[in-house]
Amino acid sequence: MTHHQASAPQFFLTAPTACPYLEGQFERKVFTHLIGTRAKDLNDLLTQGGFRRSQNIAYRPACESCRACVSTRVLVNEFKPTRNMKRVQARNADLVGVMHDAEPTTEQYALFRRYLDARHKRGGMLDMSVLDYAMMVEDTHVETKIIEYRRRGPDTFITGRGVGDLVAVSLCDRMGDGLSMVYSFFDPDLDDRSLGTFMILDHIARARSYGLPHIYLGYWVNGSRKMAYKVRFLPQEHLGPKGWERFSEEAVRQGG
Repeated sequence: MTHHQASAPQFFLTAPTACPYLEGQFERKVFTHLIGTRAKDLNDLLTQGGFRRSQNIAYRPACESCRACVSTRVLVNEFKPTRNMKRVQARNADLVGVMHDAEPTTEQYALFRRYLDARHKRGGMLDMSVLDYAMMVEDTHVETKIIEYRRRGPDTFITGRGVGDLVAVSLCDRMGDGLSMVYSFFDPDLDDRSLGTFMILDHIARARSYGLPHIYLGYWVNGSRKMAYKVRFLPQEHLGPKGWERFSEEAVRQGG
């Protein structure tokens, strides 16, 4: 039997579940599969339309009574780090990130487990096994990369690689108009380094070097303290009914 790929993606709707960000709210998602030779182009198109990727699934919120989740992207060419961000960069100047194909390792998983146990004890990912983690990294039909961050060594200027234990990891998709940060985690014992902020700054620098105009940060959830950090990277655009629109600093000062 010959199988023909559908000319257009099929979309499905999930049943309502408790919202992980806003108490008392329920979330639904619309999703489709990212498979086959058209997956990369479809992922670009859907990401620009407010979808996120998880393995070979592209999804976006489709909640009935709430519109708090807003797709966010940083304008790379206009971005200038704040004084605090410059301090974060200086604090992590001894780290180097190496980008390679998305391949899971036991070292990554060990760091991933420590991160979840310390930072997300009630999260939906807490029970992920090593096989689940491998699927999160490998199950992709788009151009997915992984960046491993380690301390600089005496030969780093020659090899381009760090040495010692893994400090942080970022999984990202390279798209036609930017980098989409899929998932990041880091050593929870290094809180003073602000590694989450550092990795976003590193991705902005990488996108600029590639000539890509955007960093997609996923959803900013208005009213969720957990997601408040995303609106610190200015200027940025938010996806609304009229398309991508510039997000104002005044809105940040007023708390969104």
